Amino acid sequence: MEVTENARSDKSGIRQVASIAGVSHMTVSRVLNGHPNIRPSTRQRVLEVIDELDFRPNSAARALATQRTQRIGVIVESAVEFGPTSTLRAIELAARDGGYSVSSIAMHDDEQFSTQDAVGNLTSQGVDALCVIAPRSSSLSALRKIQIDVPVLVVKAAKDPSFLTVSVDQQFGTTLAVDHLANLGHRDILHVAGPLDWLDARSRERAFHSRAQSWGIRERPVVVGDWTSDFGYDFARGLADLPEYTAMFVANDEMALGVIHGLHDRGFRVPHDMSIVGFDDLPMSRHFLPPLTTVRQDFHALGLKAMDVLRAALESRDIPQRSMISTELVVRASTAPPRQGSA
Repeated sequence: MEVTENARSDKSGIRQVASIAGVSHMTVSRVLNGHPNIRPSTRQRVLEVIDELDFRPNSAARALATQRTQRIGVIVESAVEFGPTSTLRAIELAARDGGYSVSSIAMHDDEQFSTQDAVGNLTSQGVDALCVIAPRSSSLSALRKIQIDVPVLVVKAAKDPSFLTVSVDQQFGTTLAVDHLANLGHRDILHVAGPLDWLDARSRERAFHSRAQSWGIRERPVVVGDWTSDFGYDFARGLADLPEYTAMFVANDEMALGVIHGLHDRGFRVPHDMSIVGFDDLPMSRHFLPPLTTVRQDFHALGLKAMDVLRAALESRDIPQRSMISTELVVRASTAPPRQGSA
């Protein structure tokens, strides 16, 4: 490892602080990195010396002293989608507030770039931990086969014996959507799902069937989409007649936008002829025509929780137990009681 002159001087600075404060240089490093197992009196003494010397260590010196780079590696499945992009942004902000930087790699369907390639690329940069956003079941299976020597956190709803996990509560969000439609009187609801290899899409699909059964809602095969508004438009535009079902729970807002557009072009009215509920709460969802009823995900809280769990793992603290972020139903004008004459 090449050490810059600034890193050398900062390393000397750490030792100078340690000498004046009467502690070891590792204690100074722990204070600088917010380690919890430091006596308050010791921490205060070290901070006072740092202030007196006007000492500001750079990242290279910190890495030398702690054997850590203060860098988190993030693998993002399809970063063009709103959810993964928002989650990455939230983690970047939370990491920066905690004194960490982020290196990220986006994986796309059209690339010959494997999960192992992504892990290798990030670990070669000396990252302290890895985070995987919006994983698919296939990429998660590949991840299990790779030897990784740093903590790994996966953003997924179900707990996992191999990885740390945090997630938005997909089941609760789906329950809110189904209950809203059922309370309006709908008993025939179609689910337009995301790609079922995506763990979040699968969680919403399973939760939909479970909650629909509890309401006695008619069982229908799900329509499997690709997250895009084009898919939603093509599906709705292709309907020959007004369907028997009176509502749709659509797995993300982008597909919901396409569905509303396609229904409009077929001459069907939302919500008079068909109620629509989405999932995400895109910033533009309040401006759809009609404004979209949807499930809001708190990506800022998700990023904070992900970094909280990773920092706890890196600093040998107890892992925070509550790793599920709640959701909120935002009711707008795209839902109403079922049309008259429907079963």
